[in-house]
Amino acid sequence: MPYIDLAHEPAEMRRIFVSLGLAADDETVQATALTGGVSSGIYRVELRSGSYCVKQALPQLKVAKEWKVPVERVFSEVAYLRAADAIVPGHVPRVLGEDEVTKSFVMPFLGPEFSNWKTLMLAGHVHKVFARQVGDMLGRIHAATADRPEIAAAFATDDNFHAIRLEPYLVETARAHPPMATILHGLVERTAATRRVLVHGDVSPKNILVGPQGPVLLDAECAWFGDPAFDLAFCLNHFLLKAVHLPQHIEPLMSTYAAMKQAYFAHVHWEPHDVLEARVASLLPGLTLARVDGKSPVEYLGEPQRDLVRKLASNLLAQSPASLDVIAAAWGWELMS
Repeated sequence: MPYIDLAHEPAEMRRIFVSLGLAADDETVQATALTGGVSSGIYRVELRSGSYCVKQALPQLKVAKEWKVPVERVFSEVAYLRAADAIVPGHVPRVLGEDEVTKSFVMPFLGPEFSNWKTLMLAGHVHKVFARQVGDMLGRIHAATADRPEIAAAFATDDNFHAIRLEPYLVETARAHPPMATILHGLVERTAATRRVLVHGDVSPKNILVGPQGPVLLDAECAWFGDPAFDLAFCLNHFLLKAVHLPQHIEPLMSTYAAMKQAYFAHVHWEPHDVLEARVASLLPGLTLARVDGKSPVEYLGEPQRDLVRKLASNLLAQSPASLDVIAAAWGWELMS
């Protein structure tokens, strides 16, 4: 079936809301495109019944390099949000309905009482208590899904995860850094072979809202039953990157990094802490390097800062640190010296 772009098909948008019982037969359904994100079309719809958000998976991501991914991933996201809502209710958006034809789903629109965590951090607002809440939330999701065969079967999305995460981040970075290629490919192989918990795959400050009741985790289209190290490393990575961008805030950023780690590991029961931490610590510098030379580089680093990230991340990759404290100490020493 040809891809239907909701941006150009208002009749399809109307059909979705009428079919879900959210719009009356005589009601006008008008969608406003929202900015942000590279992987989906996101729209706001105001109706008599309420304010809604529609998310539609894009076949080509909005990045400079070619990055095509299957649009069926939207249904993995729907399944993740429903599973996570049963574990941490109120900390993920509630799915109101999904549409097979347009590869989209509807959720409530989260209004001005919610703030984007990335935006706050880039403005210098670093809050350790909130990071602890994020670590707690992520740890609870991982603990509740660890080694559950029915979750493993429902999220056997290995090909999707490779296409959206492992290839554009680590494999692409290996192409850009041939001396690091063996290490990076080893991280890909180990991550792909480790299946323990329900992984979100995109635990990034841009996908976390600061709400009245704590964090709300968005954008779960990378959902996969796999290595918990990926989620924790993916999020901790942003404290390191923002420390390079905001060196005047390095101390609170590193304190926040430690607080998230501590809150997360309080829930780890499915394997020894040191075993999991060693995987996180060895993966983390690979993901850091990927955010300057992979297919999805962070936009806020200038070239001198990118060169510094390359230097620090490459050194740590070569060392294969066994603990997250080692990484924090190396990062802090370099930035404060």
